[in-house]
Amino acid sequence: MLPDFQFYAIAIPAVLLVGFSKGGMGEALSLMGVPLLSLAVSPVQAAALLLPILIAMDLVALWTWRKHGDMTTLKILLPGALVGIAVGWATAAYVPRDALRLIIGAITVLFVLRYVYNLWRARQGIITPAKPQRPVQATFFGGLAGYGSFVAHAGGPPFQIYTLPLKLPPREYTGTIVRFFAILNAVKLIPYFALGQLDLSNLTTSLTLFPLAMLATMAGAWVVRRMQPQVFYPFMYTMAFLAGSKLVYDGILALVAGS
Repeated sequence: MLPDFQFYAIAIPAVLLVGFSKGGMGEALSLMGVPLLSLAVSPVQAAALLLPILIAMDLVALWTWRKHGDMTTLKILLPGALVGIAVGWATAAYVPRDALRLIIGAITVLFVLRYVYNLWRARQGIITPAKPQRPVQATFFGGLAGYGSFVAHAGGPPFQIYTLPLKLPPREYTGTIVRFFAILNAVKLIPYFALGQLDLSNLTTSLTLFPLAMLATMAGAWVVRRMQPQVFYPFMYTMAFLAGSKLVYDGILALVAGS
């Protein structure tokens, strides 16, 4: 693949969306990156091109949010996530990614609808308190996040399903999600190399997009830092709903086309 004007006309918006997401503006933006880039190259190559960029963005995001993050939440989610990556690597050739997108998307949409229901209850004077840490649920959703991140770049919605009900302060939530996916993306380098999804040509192309990725990540963080909790959480649930809907749409479309 020789990058040309047409490629960059598609790749630049894709990288901007992913960068804003890495800055803390929600996984819905990130989920649009691979499908958009797939208009220019194959989906597998799009994922391979984006992984080094994601890791570069992670470094900027980690520095930006270095003083924030909930270590308890991170520690309770990571073991399941690492197992999820391992399972994804072992079953990469056998599990239909489109079915996984559909399942994760449907769970996420139902999760957001539950949030809307709780908002209605709050207007009736029934307040839903923040959830405590739940090890069993953390292992399940952490595993789903790791698995989804490996096979379909769709780890954000399961992460949100577990963490949003904790009602962490916005900066602590953002610092936690940044650390979580920075670790997952670094770990994913090993199986991606082993599966032959990264080569010198893709890495060189990714390198040309790094400066734009850095600027987009910092811009996303700038916006999130200025959001109040009463704005941040409705925004994040909206992003989760859009992400889930996008996964459902992609999954149904692909399964219908393959039938």
